[in-house]
Formats: sequence, C-alpha cells, structure tokens
Amino acid sequence: MRAIVIEDKQLIWAEAPDPEAGDGEVVVDVTAAAVNRADLMQRQGLYPPPAGAPPYPGLECSGVISAVGPGVTGHHVGERVCALLAGGGYAERVAVPAGQLLPVPPGLSLVEAAALPEVACTVWSNVVDRDRLRPGETLLVHGGGSGIGTFAIQLGAALGASVLVTARAGKHERLRALGADLTIDYQEQDFVRVVHDFTRGRGADVVLDIMGAKYLDRNVDVLAVEGRISIIGMQGGRKAELDLGKLMAKRGRVSSTSLRARPPADKARIVSGVREQVWPLVAAGLVKPVIHTTFSLAEAAQAHRLMESSDHLGKILLLR
Repeated sequence: MRAIVIEDKQLIWAEAPDPEAGDGEVVVDVTAAAVNRADLMQRQGLYPPPAGAPPYPGLECSGVISAVGPGVTGHHVGERVCALLAGGGYAERVAVPAGQLLPVPPGLSLVEAAALPEVACTVWSNVVDRDRLRPGETLLVHGGGSGIGTFAIQLGAALGASVLVTARAGKHERLRALGADLTIDYQEQDFVRVVHDFTRGRGADVVLDIMGAKYLDRNVDVLAVEGRISIIGMQGGRKAELDLGKLMAKRGRVSSTSLRARPPADKARIVSGVREQVWPLVAAGLVKPVIHTTFSLAEAAQAHRLMESSDHLGKILLLR
C-alpha cells in the first residue's frame, strides 16, 4: 500500500507495509481521513505516536472493512465504517481495534463520516461524560472555527445549552448559523468581560479550551460557581500559574485530557457513548459534519499548510 511517511519533518507519499488484522482488529480500506492539529505536531516531532500505533499520521478515517481478525464479532468484510485511530489514517489501509469503529450515520456519505470520530469522541468525553453539561447551562468554546469548535457548538446547542465561542471575526456569521448564541472576537474583545456581560455576571458553566497555559487564569475568571474547565490543547503553551484561592472560591474544577494514548478499552467506552448519545443527533440532522475542503492523500502537505494558517472553518479531509 501507499501511505504518508514523515521524513525530516516533511510529509512524503511513499510505499509502506500492508497492515494485518490482529486479534480483535479489522483492516479498513481508507476512503477519507481527517487532518487534526495533532498530525501537525507529529510531523514536527512534538507528538510521537503511542506504542504499537502506526507511524503515519491520521487519528480518524472512514472506509470499508477488507479483513476481520480473530475474536471480532458483529463486523464483516464490506461493511462501511468510520473509526477513531491512534494513528495511521494517512494511508490506503489501516488496522483498527473493533471497539473503535462507528457506523456511518444515516444520511451521511462515507466521505462526510471521516470528519466525525475524533471531534465527536473528544467533545463528548469532555463536555458530556466528564463535565456533565446540562440544559440551560452556558458552554464557552475556545477556537470555535476549528473542527472541535464547530462540533462543540452544535452538540452544546442540541443539548439545550447556551453556546459562546471565541473565534476570528470573519468566522462569526457561520458559527452563529451552527448554533452559537454569542461569538467573541478574541483579537479585539476581552472574552471574560463579554461572557460576564452576556450571562449577567454568572459566567460559563463549562469551558472547553484548546489554548492551555495562555488562557488558564482568564478561564478561571470567566468560570461560574461550580464551573468546569476542560483543557484539551496547548496551543498557548504548557506552563502557567494557577491561583488556587480564586478557583476554590468558585468551587471550580480544572481537568486536562488527551485521547490518542488511551488504551483501546477506554476508547471503546467513549466510542460506545458517542454511538448511543451523539449518533442519534447526527441522524436527526441536529449535528452535522462541517467540512472546509478536501485534498488527496498525496496532497497532505498542502492540507497541513492550510491548517497552520487557521484560515479554515471546520474539518479538512484527505481523500484516497
């Protein structure tokens, strides 16, 4: 098969060994894979794949099962699926633990389905499973124009929350169309003040943050009493000072999570939750994949340059 390999921080379309379906795994012939910021970090040498994962980038894909390994039940050759991966999506074929497979949601094409697994599992596991967002609460999403952001907006709105987002001004109209109740230009506005004005001083009940260190102190400032902060990215740095007194006064909680390195059993539990609680919302049209553009797998370098510019809105896909 052919795959995208990393050589001297460059993406090269090259020959690679064919994967085999191990115990509890299937092989998926890839139709489409999505680009995530973790892929950019891997290319730069900052985010190596976990032990046992393929060396190629790609944390989600869609395609057709071409082989079923020992111990797999409930799946068959020819089945159309999408999948959460520990790596390997930038390839013609990839081996996947069966517990990380999802059906293609009704009404979506096989290509569209590739835009969902990573964002759905990340957002659901933090906003719903961990932070227990409830109807009537306020969700603040940083990076509203990203794949994570566009999905979180729709899921939060579908769950009955007020959704506030930070994003570049040029993306605001589209984000409001997705369900954002308030859009904040982080380049011109102080999101803490804007959120407190909008909520009449209450603040945000749940904050989904991709920035990390840069926003930690202000995220505590924007937090409502008994609010929850989930940090899922470090685009604004790794180290920051935390005022514990301020956090304690709000009875707040700060947690940080990653998805890629979790063991297959943990991922399978998350995938199961997404299938049960999110896929019906997708089938009902309340949550949709937001796809900015597509490239061929061989054009992965161009896709990375677009993501680095942050000029996209939603997901960037690579097509086989």
